Amino acid sequence: MGASKVTSMHVAHLAGVSQSAVSRVFTPGASVSKKTIEKVRKAADELGYRPNVLARAMVSGKSGIIGLVVAYLNNQFYPEVLEKLTNVLQERGYHVLVFLASHAAGNIDRVVEEILDFQVDGIIAASVALSSDLSARCQSAGVPMVLFNRVQDDPSMSTVTSDNIAGGRKAAEFLLAGGHKKVGYIAGWEGASTQRDREAGFRAGLQEAGVTLHAREVGNFVTEQTQEATRRMFASDPPDALFVANDHMALAVMDTLRFELGLSVPGDVSVIGYDDVTAAAWPTYNLTTVRQPANRMVAETVDIILRKIEDAEARPRRVEIDGPLIIRGSARLPGGWKK
Repeated sequence: MGASKVTSMHVAHLAGVSQSAVSRVFTPGASVSKKTIEKVRKAADELGYRPNVLARAMVSGKSGIIGLVVAYLNNQFYPEVLEKLTNVLQERGYHVLVFLASHAAGNIDRVVEEILDFQVDGIIAASVALSSDLSARCQSAGVPMVLFNRVQDDPSMSTVTSDNIAGGRKAAEFLLAGGHKKVGYIAGWEGASTQRDREAGFRAGLQEAGVTLHAREVGNFVTEQTQEATRRMFASDPPDALFVANDHMALAVMDTLRFELGLSVPGDVSVIGYDDVTAAAWPTYNLTTVRQPANRMVAETVDIILRKIEDAEARPRRVEIDGPLIIRGSARLPGGWKK
């Protein structure tokens, strides 16, 4: 074909089928015979043809693309979720475009505006908070959105999270059952609903037992800031137990306690995290943590976004999934409890 661009018309001519048949072969979910698929795929391979997804989106109104916005990937939970979301969506005939958005003012709005330019069929925002103006912009563009691991007050927004309040309460109950009296908490980014709800559940669990929070610091879900928060907390009158708002910070806390401050975990300090990332089960950490049921959260998220793509009138859903406390070795085991 020389330097000229290969088109679907060239593929149709070589395969001996109509141009519309070629289009159907490369359209997810379209009805087409196995024989036609084989002929078109063979011709496309010979010619080096690749369909123009964005051009097809302009014609059909559907791109087969889901935009996924994530705030950061250094927390192990999100690469694992990203893989699960991508696999499930691909099984359903969709592709994923990943966009990174920090918490910086205006950054998330700019990223979502960019996503809309790609004619995506839907948006999944993982641990990202959106302005009400941006939510309305997506709605007016006819692009459904689901918040993953975040909630907002907007009743028109679908959300999927673990039950963060219940998880925080479980952490409090376990530490109190272990006989701890001086209990501390290291918070994540305070603009996050997950941080807010985990702390609220934790404080409620302590309060019901007549115990007040002994110490509190903020790690902002960042390793270096968490290390500093741990140093401040243990500079004087340190706690004997800690609940940390996610595993990413909890691992940094454990490293600081053991290798910098010379403390034993759980001998001197019990530590509980939240997420149950892969590293939590490593013998190095053996972290007791509240598990986010990622598989179920992903399944619910995909179900909601695809249902909304298929039916614009589908009502928004708010899903909270309870996750278990995974008992390992980083927190004192209460009498009668088993790992």
